[in-house]
Amino acid sequence: MTTLAFDDDGVDVVYEGTEFRLERDLIEEATEKSYYDVTDHEVLKIVAEQPNLQGEPRRVGDILD
Repeated sequence: MTTLAFDDDGVDVVYEGTEFRLERDLIEEATEKSYYDVTDHEVLKIVAEQPNLQGEPRRVGDILD
């Protein structure tokens, strides 16, 4: 299971028992989008090779509101 916790500076991730942080700049570079326009599904795709994408994708900007 993968857990994502978003804040204004990036995402705290727990992936297969390993905790790490994805900084905002890294996410923007990987997606070629503004951080607030990136979706949670896009972040999951950075983390996992074949993520379990459930539900509608949500923009980081909407998550942080």
